[in-house]
Amino acid sequence: MISISSNLNIMIKAVEKASKSVIRDFGEIENLQVSKKGPRDFVTKTDKRVENIIIEELSKTKKKYSFLSEEIGRIKNQDEDNIWIIDPIDGTTNFLHGIPHFAICIALQSKKEIVSGLIFDPIKDEMFFAEKNKGSYLNNQRLRVSKKNILDDCLFSSNHEGMKFSNFNMRYTGCVALDLAYVAAGRFDGFFQNDINLWNVAAGSLMIQEAGGVVNDVNKLKNNAINIRASNDAISDKMLRELENF
Repeated sequence: MISISSNLNIMIKAVEKASKSVIRDFGEIENLQVSKKGPRDFVTKTDKRVENIIIEELSKTKKKYSFLSEEIGRIKNQDEDNIWIIDPIDGTTNFLHGIPHFAICIALQSKKEIVSGLIFDPIKDEMFFAEKNKGSYLNNQRLRVSKKNILDDCLFSSNHEGMKFSNFNMRYTGCVALDLAYVAAGRFDGFFQNDINLWNVAAGSLMIQEAGGVVNDVNKLKNNAINIRASNDAISDKMLRELENF
């Protein structure tokens, strides 16, 4: 039986509650594609509703913790050393077009260090989570990064800029959080992207490290314009050399 902290337990309950709204709204997207207004406003409302549910749930037991979230920005409460970092729906463009590849993300930053991370794919019912010094898990199964050590044998993910830059075997899935979770799970071997926000990478960066991978030190970077590099340990140096000019 995996032992998890009270904070992670709260995070899990929050995303489970929020995911009900996400799954229901995702089911409506196909009908909205033919409406005059279109689905974009609908998805924006879903994003904000999910954010509100998560903030409300987390605040029930941790009333003093602060927040940093994609939609609402920063909420400074009495405890500024502990900050919930939230991305209500990472992969909103996928959601918008009815593509079932997106995630709800929460991380906890304590004294400027990410100590807990959760990425939940509500459509596939895959709950990725990690805590500092306790490992990474997918639905209670321990995660390990891949062991591949030859770049040509590896599969990487990035955004469209990374796709154009690199000669790697690449995928562009449209969901950074799941890309990082997949590196932790050994499905991808590496991930890189520039000018990204903390709420996109906070949970996943911890997850990869706790699964035995390597990530440049996101804890020391600001809330946006982050250039992230993540991979298994065997290819890290090789990948970084290839990305020197990216």
